[in-house]
Amino acid sequence: MNFKLFNKRQTLDTSNLPVHIAIIMDGNGRWARRRALPRTAGHTAGAAKFKEITRYLNKIGIKYLTVYAFSTENWKRSEKEINSLMKIFREYLKDAKNFKHENVKTKFIGDLDAFPDDIRELIKDAEDGSKDATGLVLNIAMNYGGRDEIVAAVKRLIKDKVEPTEQAISDRLYTGNIPDPDIIIRPSGEYRLSNFLLWQSAYSEFWFSKILWPDFKTSHLDEAIMDFQKRDRRFGSAK
Repeated sequence: MNFKLFNKRQTLDTSNLPVHIAIIMDGNGRWARRRALPRTAGHTAGAAKFKEITRYLNKIGIKYLTVYAFSTENWKRSEKEINSLMKIFREYLKDAKNFKHENVKTKFIGDLDAFPDDIRELIKDAEDGSKDATGLVLNIAMNYGGRDEIVAAVKRLIKDKVEPTEQAISDRLYTGNIPDPDIIIRPSGEYRLSNFLLWQSAYSEFWFSKILWPDFKTSHLDEAIMDFQKRDRRFGSAK
């Protein structure tokens, strides 16, 4: 099945989709600043965009989506901005049942113990409520850091008294039960991972754009996927 793109002659080949897409949702603050709005307005717009993109990926048949929602470094931001983000998290989590009805399985990765009790309870409710979904698996990275994830995996490895192999470490990551991302998308004009999926991205493809996250459209996502479909992925082998 092919999805035709608006005002484009190309079509998205849904028989050759990436299995796992990861997105660094970046540029909310700059989006707000360019409009003389508070940063909180940018985060609100970014949250709405996240829902739109998630629903679209579920519609076209992507199996896994991992989004970078809140990093371990984000705690360094102002108290006002952090409180605003916590409010957005609470609103999203209370509304998470809507994704359940769309057959989206929601999971959260990161050190969730750092969040207030009510947010952790809402996270549990969202995961429990969507556990039987068979569509898109949505991983939301909250209080997530790639280096912290690797350290935590190694600690579990030591506790389990297991031989330290690549597979043993991979199995103990937050994403241990899902395939590594095929493509990592970062809008906003930045060209770095920012401590996101460091282990899992060893052979991921990357797609960067100067578009700020709240302005990111499904047509941009199609463009990224079509670019991915043209790439020759050799995983270190010579061809």
